[in-house]
Amino acid sequence: MLTESMEDYLEMMYRIVEEKGYVRAVDLAESLNLQASSITKMIQKLDEAGFINYEKYRNIALTELGKEYGAFLVWRDKTLKEFLQLLTSQANIDDQVEGMEHYITPKTMTLVVSLISFFKKNPDALLKLNRLQTKEFGPACTSLELLRAWEFHHGAE
Repeated sequence: MLTESMEDYLEMMYRIVEEKGYVRAVDLAESLNLQASSITKMIQKLDEAGFINYEKYRNIALTELGKEYGAFLVWRDKTLKEFLQLLTSQANIDDQVEGMEHYITPKTMTLVVSLISFFKKNPDALLKLNRLQTKEFGPACTSLELLRAWEFHHGAE
């Protein structure tokens, strides 16, 4: 099973391969803002799990499984961003997607895709939804600052 970090690495590897045609450890480290030496362990885990083929001092190759999952991870990221943009999210969309993407199920992604399609075909419905947006949500509470999601990466809104 892929961890959140493994998903992030695999997604980035797929993006780099799509852009350059290959991926090196140094490219991955640069894209993830990490030291090249700190990514070796994760690369080895992805190799052992069958997502990549890795030989020291050579390019990293995505396996068919790695390509399949990488494509899905990039699609999931793009789709969730599109969904939040469509809903005119006022939060930092990249941070919101990072918080959502590792926990959303494929079945829920199907619902998100259906909603995107529905709102694109029915822009009046999207306008109505946007008019319904309110600052009030859920039960009254004096403070929600102790929730992890409240200040995920971007601070309270």
